Amino acid sequence: MGRIRQMLLRYGGRWALGLLLTLAAVLYTLDVWTSHTIARQDTIISDLRMRLEPFALEPGIVIVDIDSKSLTEVGRFPWSRNVMAKLVEQLTRHYEVSAVGFDVSFPEPDTSSGYDVLAQLANRELKGIPGLKDEIKRLEPALDYDGMFAEALRGQPVVLGFNLSEGQRKGVLPEPAFTTDFLNGRVGNAYTVNGYEANIARLQEAAAGAGVFTATTDADGLVRSSPVLFRIGDGYYPSLSAATLATALGATAIKPKMVGTVDTLSQADRDASAFDTMQMWVDRKPVSFPVGEGMIATVQFRGPGGPGGGAFRYVSAADVLNGKVAKDVLEGTIVLVGTTAPGLQDLRATPVNAEYPGVEIHANMIKSMLDGRFKVRPYWAQPVETMLVAALGVALALLLAVLSPAWSVLLAAAAFVACAGFNYLMYSRYDVILNVFICLLLVATLFVLNLAWGWFFEVRKGRALVSRFGEYVAPELVERMAEDPEAYNMDGESRELTVMFVDVRGFTTISEGLSPKELREYINLYLTAMSEDIRSSHQGTLDKYIGDAVMAFWGAPVSFPDHASRAVATALLMQDSAARLNRDFLARGWPELRIGIGLNTGPMHVGDMGSKIRRAYTVMGDAVNLGARLEGITKVYGVGIAVGVATRQQAPEFAWRELDLVRVKGKNEPVAIFEPLGKPADLAAGVLEEVAQWEAALAQVRAQQWNAAEQAIAALAARHPARGLYALYLERIAHYRAHPPGVDWDGVTTFDSK
Repeated sequence: MGRIRQMLLRYGGRWALGLLLTLAAVLYTLDVWTSHTIARQDTIISDLRMRLEPFALEPGIVIVDIDSKSLTEVGRFPWSRNVMAKLVEQLTRHYEVSAVGFDVSFPEPDTSSGYDVLAQLANRELKGIPGLKDEIKRLEPALDYDGMFAEALRGQPVVLGFNLSEGQRKGVLPEPAFTTDFLNGRVGNAYTVNGYEANIARLQEAAAGAGVFTATTDADGLVRSSPVLFRIGDGYYPSLSAATLATALGATAIKPKMVGTVDTLSQADRDASAFDTMQMWVDRKPVSFPVGEGMIATVQFRGPGGPGGGAFRYVSAADVLNGKVAKDVLEGTIVLVGTTAPGLQDLRATPVNAEYPGVEIHANMIKSMLDGRFKVRPYWAQPVETMLVAALGVALALLLAVLSPAWSVLLAAAAFVACAGFNYLMYSRYDVILNVFICLLLVATLFVLNLAWGWFFEVRKGRALVSRFGEYVAPELVERMAEDPEAYNMDGESRELTVMFVDVRGFTTISEGLSPKELREYINLYLTAMSEDIRSSHQGTLDKYIGDAVMAFWGAPVSFPDHASRAVATALLMQDSAARLNRDFLARGWPELRIGIGLNTGPMHVGDMGSKIRRAYTVMGDAVNLGARLEGITKVYGVGIAVGVATRQQAPEFAWRELDLVRVKGKNEPVAIFEPLGKPADLAAGVLEEVAQWEAALAQVRAQQWNAAEQAIAALAARHPARGLYALYLERIAHYRAHPPGVDWDGVTTFDSK
């Protein structure tokens, strides 16, 4: 429970905010709230996916183009119906195409032959001319261009196009694919209008069918989708692409696929089941292709469009009329007749091209129907988006808060790529359109949130940590602490540490021999060197300066299992630094520098201690007091460093010389004290042998074998006259001879002063 509480205290704020953002994203996918900006970004991504779609030439669909060349050779458009009749005859009889779809309509009779004018003259102004009326009547078949066109259409697989418009009804509609009665109670939510501009009756009756070529645009004016069926009144009429394909396949019906019966379905399922799939019945077998809501399918644009720019071959209508196109180019193909000529107003703005031929939109639709594949947004797209956003949002909200910056970057990048990759996989392989921007936005927002939180809160905590601990510990330790500031504080706690006390020998004499300016430089150089050794070399915590004395400890705030070894190594280094400084000081004519160091290891209270006026991060306890006593004892034993037995036990990698068993002021239990000599491999030859001889002599002292001990220590003193320890023990032996300690003596030296 403590661990959970600690995590909640540290990460609870970020978790709550992250989950709140995830909830907002989920509500967006459920249409609880909307955003034009987010929807617009999804549109931009959808357009990008369209442009990335690969394509190859589709030989089965050809566009007969009323292009600039055709206008030059044949004349301005619209052409007379006798020209259109010849075009149909060329395509159906000579080139034997499987179907022709006209992306143009013929809503008015063609009077360009002049027959009506001649007939009027014969009946009025020129009716007195004998035989004129009969002669004009004889010319009627050759001048009835609509009749010629109708005759060319009759019995041929030709589909006429017609347009939808509000407010007018012109021409004759073909038979609908089905009516509202067929839906049997299901809601027919198709593209609906009440007006139309269809073909004249003579042509429509002769044609194999008709289809709507009206382009539907989005709010930004781009064509991205096209209805497969349109509703006019109670009838549903196919698009030009669907009607042309149905004619090419010889389909007998174009209808939506029904699932179940209306009585067994919920209202939502009634709507969805009516629009999932469209079917063309060919030889009593269905040819199916999926559609989206409202019987609308997304156009899969294959290339930027236009002659040579897409997946469809373009041939000039003039070349077809003149028979200049190789027969194998058109034979058996589905042909769409349209125009790319400037000024004929059949260029559409699309995501892949601002001037995309309208006729090629129908070609793309036919290709998708033939493949049985449309890019659709099925009715289950919204639940999938909701589940994806919820799962990804919750995972990132929880994980990004606890991960390091490097792992957060990797996780956020992986989530971003996975989200985009899954979306593109569903689009490219399974033809499913899913909105992705809200998911990408959530990933980016959660990442930025945690980045900003880390910067504004964690970094501030880290800076506060640096401010609090920077003067105590080494910079590299502060950096380590700043990575996890919650793990470090100044609250009091008990911990096993190693404490150090350092003091300058004879500082009163030194201060009397120097001017104030020299003394300041003297002490500054000394304290700087000692502080650098403590903090930088072995990452100790500098506690305080007490005049010329220095206090430090190891193991807090950053815990080290080898704190005793670090302290011993630092003490040896400090003695070397003091020797180096001493040589410099003597060269300047300054007093000699000698220091004494006391070390002790044990349980201590560490934390921010003091008063309301001033506080400091320090250590307290019996083990600390003993460390201070050991620093003073170094003067007695003539050594530079004295440590307690606990420190000796936790730093076995060093060579040691035992100094004594002592009972310091304020302590009843005796303590063994030692002098560290360095690592055995670094010692000069003969040092370890000297230590062994000393330890044997010390054992003789404790056994009260005064003569043997004196002889052994005297021999050591002769070889090492500067060693004050040997002189001390020779004096003690002389004292013990004169004043025997008694048979119950425990070998302990008691100190009554600090």
